[in-house]
This record gives sequence, C-alpha cells and structure tokens, in this order.
Amino acid sequence: MTPQRRKTTQILLPNAIRPTAKGIYDVYPHFGVHGGHIHEGYESLVEYIAQHRTVVVDGYVGVFWEDFRNGLTAEFKKKGIHATFINVAIAQKKAREIDALIAPFLGGDDAIFGTRTTLDIHDFFDVKTLETLQPDPNAAVCILYGLGSALCQWKAPLIYIDLPKNELQFRMRAKAIANLGADKPLDNPKEMYKRFYFVDWVVLNKHKQQLSGNIAIIVDDQRPQRPYWTTGACLRTSLKVMSENFFRVRPWFEPGPWGGTWIKENFQQLSQEVPNYAWSFELITPENGLLLEDQGKVMEVSFDFLMYQDFENVLGDAAPYFGYEFPIRFDYLDTFDGGNLSIQVHSQQDYFVGEFGENFTQDECYYILDAKDDAKVYLGFKEGVDAKKFKGELQKSQQHATAVEVDHYVHALTAKKHDLFLIPSGTIHGSGKNNLVLEISATPYIFTFKLYDWLRLDLDGKPRPINIERGFENLDFTRTESVIEKDFIAKPTVLNQGKNWKIVHLPTHKQHFYEVHRYEFEDALEVATDNQCHVLMVVEGESVRLTTKEGVQQRFNFAETFVIPAACESYTLTNEGESLCKVVKAFVDIEKIRF
Repeated sequence: MTPQRRKTTQILLPNAIRPTAKGIYDVYPHFGVHGGHIHEGYESLVEYIAQHRTVVVDGYVGVFWEDFRNGLTAEFKKKGIHATFINVAIAQKKAREIDALIAPFLGGDDAIFGTRTTLDIHDFFDVKTLETLQPDPNAAVCILYGLGSALCQWKAPLIYIDLPKNELQFRMRAKAIANLGADKPLDNPKEMYKRFYFVDWVVLNKHKQQLSGNIAIIVDDQRPQRPYWTTGACLRTSLKVMSENFFRVRPWFEPGPWGGTWIKENFQQLSQEVPNYAWSFELITPENGLLLEDQGKVMEVSFDFLMYQDFENVLGDAAPYFGYEFPIRFDYLDTFDGGNLSIQVHSQQDYFVGEFGENFTQDECYYILDAKDDAKVYLGFKEGVDAKKFKGELQKSQQHATAVEVDHYVHALTAKKHDLFLIPSGTIHGSGKNNLVLEISATPYIFTFKLYDWLRLDLDGKPRPINIERGFENLDFTRTESVIEKDFIAKPTVLNQGKNWKIVHLPTHKQHFYEVHRYEFEDALEVATDNQCHVLMVVEGESVRLTTKEGVQQRFNFAETFVIPAACESYTLTNEGESLCKVVKAFVDIEKIRF
C-alpha cells in the first residue's frame, strides 16, 4: 500500500492552466513569463546539471528530498552518467540536541502559541562535519543536496527547491514530512504546525533571503513526480516586473467547523468534495505563493521572494517600517448556511510583541461582501457586563460543556452588504452565521484567543483550543455597545467625485495603521499610488480591466484580490460590466503606525 503523501480534498496544482472566463473567479491567478522559460521534468534538470561537475541543491522544509534524488538518478542512468550524491543531513545535529535547542521557543504545553525563534540555520548543523563535505574529484557529477546544503559554500551553481505552504501543510497532515531537525513527524499536526511557524519558517525564511540573489535554478516541489522549474534570472526579472505593476497571489481554501456554502457555490473551480469552505487565504502572504506561467506551464514560488528582492518597490513609504513583512492581509470567512465564528479576541500590541516575538499585532476589520437578512456580527460588550461573572461562565462552559448565553454579554449588530466593522486588538468579536466576511487586517493571522466556541468540535471531532486566560489578559471591557456604535462602525464619507465616479472613505479605528477607501465607478477611474501600496478587491460588479502606467493590462473579476505596488505610480481601472463597479482599497497610513 502506497503511503499517503498529502491529506486534503484540495486539487493538486494542474500541470497546465488557462485564464478563466470574464466574471469568473480564478483560483489559479498567474503572471506570464513567456519565452520558453519554464521547464518540466527531471530530464530537463539533468540536462542542466550535466553541464557542471558540481551542483548544490538547497531548499525548504517539507521537500521530498529522496524523490528528487531518485528522479535525477534515473535520468542520469539513462544518459550513462554516474552521479555522486552527498546528503547534507549527515552534518545535522542529532534530533535530541535540536529538541533542546528549540524548546524555549515552543511555549511549553501551550497547544498553539510559542515565540518566534532567534536561532539561525547554522545552529542546526555541526560545523566541523559540514567542513568535511567536499566534492568528489573523481565523480563525473557531484551533487550536494538537502536543506542547508548552501552552508558548505561549494563554488557551484545553486538549485533551490521551494514548496508552497499549503502543500507543506497537506503533507504535514498526512505525516509524510517532519520538522526541521526532527527524525520523524510529530504525532499531533497542531504541534508540527506550531514548530513550523515559530521555528522552521523563521529560520528557513532567513536562509532563503540570504540565498535568493544567488539562485541559478528554482524548482517547485509540489508535483514531485514531475517538477517544474525556471532559472533564477527569470524569477528575478519576473519579480521586478511584478513589483512595478501588479500581482495577485494564489489563494487557497480550507473547510472548517463553522464553514459555509458561499465560496463552494461561487468558486466552481474548487473541489466540491468538502463539507464547506470556511476560509479563503486571499492574501495571507506568509502562506501564499505566486504562480508563474509560460505557454500553459505553471509553477509556484513563495511570496517572500518578491519582498526579499523588491520590498521597497512594493511598499514605498511604508518600507522602512515593515521591511520584508507585507503589512496587510485579506481573507474570506464564509458562514453562509454555516455557524457562528467563535467569540474571540486578539492580542494587544505590547502583549503581542512580548509574548510571541512578533512586530505588530492583529488589528482587523470585517467588510461584509455578502449577507443574508438575518446576518449579524458580534462586536464589543453589552453595557454593565460583570467581567468576573462572564469569565466564570466561560470557564464553566469549558469544563462542563454548558452553553453560554452570549447575547447577555456580547453586543450584536445587524450586518449588511458593504458594512465595515472595526475590530482593533482587545475587542471581543465574532462573525455570526450567514455572512461572507472580507477580513481586512494587519498580516498576523494565527493569534486568536477563543473564549467560547458554541460547544463545537473541529472537523476531526476534537475540541478546538480555548484561551480564556490569555483572552482576559487582553480584553478591553470599556468597549461597550455605546462606544461600538460610535467608533467601531465605519461611517462612509465621499472624499472626491466626478462624472460617473466617486471615492468613498471608510474610516478605520485610531489603532489601525491602515485606511480603507472604496472606488465606485461606471466607466473608468485613474488612480495615483502616491508611493503607497494598494491592496484591492472587486466587491461589486462583474470585472475590471487594470492598466498600469507601463501599459501592462490584467483583468480582475468579482471577489478577486490584487495588489498595486507603490512603484507602479499610477493605474487605471476600467469597468467591464454593465452596472456600477465597486473596488475596495486598503493601504498603510504611516501617520497611524504605532510601533
């Protein structure tokens, strides 16, 4: 029986893709790099490698390294070439040493949270053993491979094997891979993810950044039987063009215990073999990738390559504050015919930095893209809530599975299409059922303290983690319904208008470092970036045609997220539909940055 390699209902990235029809959401958005620059299969890789006596193959955690070696070996054999392989893993420290090394960053018994590591990739290897790994002078071709191979500093072309974060997690859930430095997968996927997030990804992203300018060949490992690849030169040129025009990351989608039907019914390219879709990762850059397409062939690279090379082009005036971290997140929360989200709170800034080692906290908003008549959003406390009594009820519920009368404590508001609810950190909140929420937020995305989850189990039949103590260390009980009604619901104002167009300001809270505008137009609208990065989504209408200052054009359909980098300077949005088009824009207001 063949071991399971990925645990998901989601379809593997196709070998070839084509654009979707006008008005149809595209789940495989791609950037064209035409000219025969994307190659496929081990045959073409071996043709490249055979031109060199030595090659270094480094890459990311989760790569199927032995599959890669075996694929190359088979092709070298066909050519009658005996290739020598050296696995850098022999220089890695023992798993028990690494366990002790990373323990301070994993939060002890905490089921979810840890602290971003300060370790470097060198800390995972024995330096003396690395020094012994030298090319075989008698080999026709000598290949040093494995995560961290570049540490040996061979004077040889560097091949880098990348892996999208969604596929990494699908392999994780199947226990087909292990963490950095681990000799086997952990029993609990949540523990694996925690270690990935706070240790592996931090260490390997830094390593990737250091290598990015020297990569000769980049390989996409998500289809290990037939990898797709391009040159480092093609990658860097493509990223440069993106940074001056536009990009749209590849979204990915997940079911959840409260998930709904809106995404499943409206995004028909997705697998229908799921109970629901709860999330769409529209723009959660630590976990998204960018698709490159050439004559139908497609491969994916992680988003961070763009920031490592061109963050100043992308962020403009905000670059000194955020560096390589893309600051804004867009995602969908689908509760249509589903359930309420958990009642929750996000960490306040000082707590967030001190506890988790992050730079800025999870201040967010709910933009209602669609809603049924009975939809509502939970936001803030009722007047006069007794904090001690509320905490006692939550603890009792957690211990004895008793229901909490949420409406006695938490304020609920009617949710209507195009409303914007403001949720700065410290605010109790949660979407009710029958909403499609566009969550506009600062980028951090896993730091949710669930206080009450409606006595619900996750899709594996297990209780979801509840964080009452952490939550109460962050809750602001002054945010009661009178304050919420006044300051936590955006009051739209018209900033500018002309014939058949207007720009609407949806003011955010003083804690948010970003602002939200909405473009409403019947024909076309020209926009200057003013050295700001614009994150946009078509929230009403069929589609828009983007034309950048450089003359680059791209269609974006209803519900699609796209980004205009600061370096684009100016762009035009043309309404391709018959009715009014509305496009939401979020951007950093540097005067509101608090860190």
